[in-house]
Amino acid sequence: MDPRIEDVELPPSGGPTADYEVALVSLNQWQLAWRRFKKHKLGFFGACLFLGMVAIAIFGPLIMPYDPQYVPSFASKFCEGSTTLIAYSGCPPLTPGHILGTTGSLRLDLLTLVVNGARISLIIGIGASVFSAVIGTIVGGIAGYFGGVIDNVLMRIVDIMLSVPILFVIIWCAKVIGNGDWRVILIVFAVLGWPGIARLVRSLFLSLRTEVFVDAARAVGVSDMRIIFRHILPNAVSPIIVSTTLSVAGVIIGEAFVSFLGYGVDPAQVPTWGNILTGGLDFVGQGNWWWTLFPGLAIVITVLGINFMGDGLRDALDPRSRE
Repeated sequence: MDPRIEDVELPPSGGPTADYEVALVSLNQWQLAWRRFKKHKLGFFGACLFLGMVAIAIFGPLIMPYDPQYVPSFASKFCEGSTTLIAYSGCPPLTPGHILGTTGSLRLDLLTLVVNGARISLIIGIGASVFSAVIGTIVGGIAGYFGGVIDNVLMRIVDIMLSVPILFVIIWCAKVIGNGDWRVILIVFAVLGWPGIARLVRSLFLSLRTEVFVDAARAVGVSDMRIIFRHILPNAVSPIIVSTTLSVAGVIIGEAFVSFLGYGVDPAQVPTWGNILTGGLDFVGQGNWWWTLFPGLAIVITVLGINFMGDGLRDALDPRSRE
């Protein structure tokens, strides 16, 4: 634990040498991690990008001038003078009243779609990753701590889950069960995403359960559940946080991919970055390059921010790291 000198009281000028009164403040694990993370420029930059997107998703729809399903009746007049091809495919960026332009046919405001799509895409990404982390931590922790038959049974279930074709299950559930409901997409990603974290947590628990502090807790009669959640889990939480953070990017890309194929969230219900890309696919050949560019950029910026932040968290939460 690195101490930090908060205050040093110096002796009077010209006076006799005196003992210095030095106040030392010890930093806990999270304070040290935060200090290291702030010094990780790329990770801190990624966190700013990601939190910026979260802020846009929370507050952006509240200040947008249009509803995502509203068709501005005056949008077409700004395209007058353009070719029929461009006018049909929507107004280009920097059109008055439409910074990112409008979509084809219905001419919805693209900025409104991208901002509102951020909310659902991030809810699916963050929600599915958190639920997966909770399920995987419980299963992996129990398997790693108890071992034996319990470990074998749980790990065989994990092996079965890992053999399931995720893309097929997501497409089938979205169209047959959920009818394009984003909540079903979130649940499917959460249910299918926990086996990887379960294996990670199991390996951590297998290593930590042999430590001296665990033997000491057993010796004084501490229950198994208390040892798992109060003694072992806090020492394994750092890799879990990093893995969960990085999985958010994977879920966002997965949702966008499934929606892009037309089997994800129904665009008639709520916009997501994936189904916005799907809507613009047919109009790219007609000159509407902006319809797919801006939601694609939103995905790229968000995923890059999450990956940079994950790298920073990995270095900051590593107990072997040195400042």
